[in-house]
Amino acid sequence: MNFPALKNDVFLRALMRQPVPYTPIWMMRQAGRYLPEYNETRARAGSFMGLAKNREYACEVTLQPLHRFELDAAILFSDILTVPDAMGLGLDFVAGEGPRFAHPVRHEDDVRKLAVPDMGRLEYVFEAVSLIRRELDGRVPLIGFAGSPFTIACYMVEGQGSDDYRLIKSMLYSRPDLAHRILQINADATVQYLNAQIQAGAQAVMIFDSWGGVLAHEAFQQFSLAYTRKVVQGLVREREGRPVPVIVFTKGGALWADQIADLGCDAMGLDWTASLGEVRHRVNDKVALQGNLDPMVLFAPEAAIREQVRKVIDDYGPVGNGGHVFNLGHGISRFTPPDAVSVLVDEVHTYSRRMHGAASGG
Repeated sequence: MNFPALKNDVFLRALMRQPVPYTPIWMMRQAGRYLPEYNETRARAGSFMGLAKNREYACEVTLQPLHRFELDAAILFSDILTVPDAMGLGLDFVAGEGPRFAHPVRHEDDVRKLAVPDMGRLEYVFEAVSLIRRELDGRVPLIGFAGSPFTIACYMVEGQGSDDYRLIKSMLYSRPDLAHRILQINADATVQYLNAQIQAGAQAVMIFDSWGGVLAHEAFQQFSLAYTRKVVQGLVREREGRPVPVIVFTKGGALWADQIADLGCDAMGLDWTASLGEVRHRVNDKVALQGNLDPMVLFAPEAAIREQVRKVIDDYGPVGNGGHVFNLGHGISRFTPPDAVSVLVDEVHTYSRRMHGAASGG
C-alpha cells in the first residue's frame, strides 16, 4: 500500500532515541468522551461497538483530537477486547458498567474450546487503519495497539472489569495449566493482530499491559512478562523502509522496569507513580520512556498544569538524543476540559523546544 509521505516523524524518532527538536506528545484515550464531537459521533453510531466496527466512524473519531490539538501521533480508535470478541466470547458494552462478555472463560471446557481467531473477523480494524493512514495525509504517525495476553485474560476470565481479580488469580494459583493455555493463545493471536495492523499501515504499536501491575512479583514474571515477551519477539519491526517501534506499558510496572526494558521493546510507558529520571537511570537509556503526567493535573488551573508539565520534562533529565515521549500516566478522564488539553500540548512543545534548543546550543 502506498501512503502519503510522513511530514512529522518526531514521535517515531523520539521512540528510537534519535535527536528531535522538541518532546513529542500524544495521550492515551485521546479520542474519547471528553470531546463533544466524539460523543456526537458515538450517538450517530448507536453504540461503542457500532463506532469501533465501522471504519468511517473509527477514522472520524481517531482524527478528531488532531483537529483540535497539535498532537504528534494519532492512535487507532478501537478497543483491546476486539481479539477475545473475535474468539466468540460475546462482547458488549453496558452503559455505566463497561465491557462484559456473555461467555467468560472459567472452566476447563471453556479453555479447551479457545483458539486463535481468524483475522478475517477483525478485518474492520485493519480497514480502519488503512483508511486513517490515508486520511492523515502524512500529518503524524499512526499507532496501532493491543492488550497484553495477561490483561486480555483478565477480562476473558472475569467476564468484565474487576476490583480484586479473584477469578483470574484463582486460576493462576489453582490451575496454572489452564492459565498458560489461555495466555499462549492470546499471545499468538496478539502477534497476528498487531502484525496485521502494521501491514495495514500502523507505524508504531503499543501493548497495553493494563493489569499486569496487580500481580505478585513471581506471578508477574510467569503470567504477564513472559507472554508480553512472546508478543514483542513475534512482531514485524520494519515497514515502509523504516523501523516500527514497539511500546510496552504496564500500569504499576516501574518495579519491573529493568525486566521490561529487556523485553526487546523500543519504549516503556510509565504511570505517574514512577520517576522518569530514576527509571531512565536504572535502564541506562536502553529504551525510550513514555509518560507520565497524572491525568488529574488537567483539572488544575492553567499555571499549575504548565508547572506540572515542566516537572515531568525536567524529571526525564537532559535531552541529548530523543528518548522521551510525553503522555499521561494513564488514559485521559472523560470529564477533562478540552481547554486544559490545549494548555498541556502548548506547554510540552514550548518548554521542550526551549530545553532542546539549550541542549544543542541553539
